[in-house]
Amino acid sequence: MHVSLLRPRFVTLALASAALALSLSPGRLRAAEKSAAAAPIRADGFSYVKTVGAISEYKLDANGLAVLLLPEHSAPVVTFMVTYRVGSRHEVTGTTGATHLLEHLMFKGSAAFNRTKGNSVDQFLEAVGGNFNATTYLDRTNYYAEIGNEHLERYIAIEADRMRNLWLREEDRKPEMTVVRNEFEIGENDPEQALDKEITAAAFQAHPYHHSTIGWRSDIEKVSIEKLREFYDTFYWPDNATVTIVGDFDPYAGLALVKKYYGGIPKAPKPIPQVYTEEPAQSGPRRVTVRRAGELGVVGVAYKTPAARHADIPALNVLASILSSGKTSRFYRALTDKNLTLNVSANTGYFHDPSLLNIYANLAPGATHEQVEKVLLEEVDRAKTGGVTPAEVATALGKIKAATAYKRDGYFSIAGNLNEDIAAGDWTLYYTLDAAMAKVTAADVTRVANQYLDINQSVTGWFIPLAAK
Repeated sequence: MHVSLLRPRFVTLALASAALALSLSPGRLRAAEKSAAAAPIRADGFSYVKTVGAISEYKLDANGLAVLLLPEHSAPVVTFMVTYRVGSRHEVTGTTGATHLLEHLMFKGSAAFNRTKGNSVDQFLEAVGGNFNATTYLDRTNYYAEIGNEHLERYIAIEADRMRNLWLREEDRKPEMTVVRNEFEIGENDPEQALDKEITAAAFQAHPYHHSTIGWRSDIEKVSIEKLREFYDTFYWPDNATVTIVGDFDPYAGLALVKKYYGGIPKAPKPIPQVYTEEPAQSGPRRVTVRRAGELGVVGVAYKTPAARHADIPALNVLASILSSGKTSRFYRALTDKNLTLNVSANTGYFHDPSLLNIYANLAPGATHEQVEKVLLEEVDRAKTGGVTPAEVATALGKIKAATAYKRDGYFSIAGNLNEDIAAGDWTLYYTLDAAMAKVTAADVTRVANQYLDINQSVTGWFIPLAAK
């Protein structure tokens, strides 16, 4: 059964799966990189674009579909993922949550593949033991399957068919709306997610990042099937999508299958709408308060940061790690180790447009919001005025490198990480971000702390728990 995965906007898509058992060891990855770099292929109907590391990019000439290939033959498994460059960033008031609700409806079938015929996407993938799902986020929607390579053609056929031939019916919208509304309510009952939604809405007043991916309740409940079809007909086209294939497949055969099933789909009849709204400069600190039933409080602070492609993102990632990652982090020593918080997280947004560095502190029993906010901001100021040390940078880089290796452990995990880079606007970030991270210095981290951790470009929020009545 399809279950949509939504995450708080400051958490990267979780990529752990059964694919971890099929990891690309450093040796195998280097061998794959040499092979890919040495032999880009020329396939009928495709233009070769470039090879970076182990990954080669091609463009389907008929319609502009982008294709990323990473062949690796250690296990007879392949991950096929299609990323549409549409997310909640493309929604407006009245259609918030439409991208996510449409993602649910993508599993309801078409004339060619449906449950009545016994060949729907979920029936097929369940029958062959595939790992499959779909996710929606701010900048993208993706659909994927991890399957035995002998089933690749059948899955491509179904995936390509629903790009343009989806049934969109009111009798399907109604039950899926209730499923999505339940997801919405789960998020509303999570203190950190509820606070994050309010902080983000306060931080972005003009830019559509203002809206959470799940949407506002009234839009979820009332959006019409006609509006959803209009959304589908606007964004679900090959020239707004990237296909990624990772695993045990032949590149010539893979491209031939993509051409066979996607080649007959035309380009979008109109240019894909682009988001041009920019968030106006913030002119002072903002505050929000959320009072709801709960047990423990939360303090959150968010600072404006640049888009994922910006040269300062690596240093901001290192800064976030120094502040919050593990027992050696500054927040742990100042707050958690002193029984003021249960934990503190700091995460830099990784999105197509400028976003936020979010800090969330979950209060320990007996701690007050005033105490925790004071200490948290003191630590932020200490990073700005006193800087960070080369030892702290080295420790943070080690943690980031290990976390990155874990997140890329397996065919599906690689495709999932590429999905986020595609959404950010440049899939080669998969490699270039690592290279830039390795060059970060203590001076870089101190500089970005002073540049971006600006109280006048921040939103502070408190979640204050109320006793259940």
